Amino acid sequence: MGRTDALSRLRSSGQYALELEAVSRHFGALIALAGIDLAVEAGERRAILGSNGAGKTTLFNAVTGDFPVTAGRIRFFGEDITALPPHERIRRGLRRTYQISLLFENLSVRDNLFVACRGVSPHRASLRRAGPSEPAAELAEMLAQAVHLDAVLDSRVGTLSYGQQRQLEIGMALAGAPRFILFDEPAAGLSPSERAQLIEILGALPAHIGYLIIEHDMDVALRVAATVSMLHNGRIFKEGTPAEIENDPEVQALYLGGGHD
Repeated sequence: MGRTDALSRLRSSGQYALELEAVSRHFGALIALAGIDLAVEAGERRAILGSNGAGKTTLFNAVTGDFPVTAGRIRFFGEDITALPPHERIRRGLRRTYQISLLFENLSVRDNLFVACRGVSPHRASLRRAGPSEPAAELAEMLAQAVHLDAVLDSRVGTLSYGQQRQLEIGMALAGAPRFILFDEPAAGLSPSERAQLIEILGALPAHIGYLIIEHDMDVALRVAATVSMLHNGRIFKEGTPAEIENDPEVQALYLGGGHD
């Protein structure tokens, strides 16, 4: 069976979490994305790699709805979300972290996680003060454990290390039973020990939660992803397993300077 037939069969069976069909994004005369075709299965962990300007963050912005696509179609678990605003994509289980932290630095870890949980709950507009038995409060503690922050649950976020703040962002992305997450350079600026902890956290995510991860740190990207898509000049240049990408001569020439240790 050819790739086109296989893709059609998967689409009809709803096995894809995320599908991009001929997605393009133009900024005036600048073509940031040029006819991207991408299909990610439910539970799949895929890395999106490429040099600066390759279109990685623009791709994420198109998926989340922050940038409307110029052309093409985006489906999320079989539903066409191309025209949906970002908050509707969040309601359907799509989450994202950003390169620049979007945290409440004057609040505690607990409060940040609680706000994230409450924000995607049916009672998010309630004015009732939350008690310790509030479901969102209990979930906040569970998320803190999942991202290794239970020891600093009541610490003010502004006092945390940079690595701990990135861990908190992952915890907040996990609020509200996400179905798929976009991680935008979560290892940027982390120490070797913090990168190791990040790899452990991502590896321990529930198997049903798939993700795309943009990452400049090849060691991290190739350890947390089962498949890799390489972007170059707004197009998908190569796809394969981490081993295939790491050992591909064209990839080495373009991105790895002739080799990767």
